Amino acid sequence: MKNFKVRWVEDGRERVSVVAYNESSAKRRAEELELQDGVSDVRVVSVAPGV
Repeated sequence: MKNFKVRWVEDGRERVSVVAYNESSAKRRAEELELQDGVSDVRVVSVAPGV
């Protein structure tokens, strides 16, 4: 199973999700973040298990 994290920029600071998601959940979370004010450059990235 592949794991994914969400990375984004919020108010000029780079953020990364603490939890790892499956791909569909990561995409859903990215869509939620894109709707928030002050959030940009939202990306879903593949990560190694346990990271």
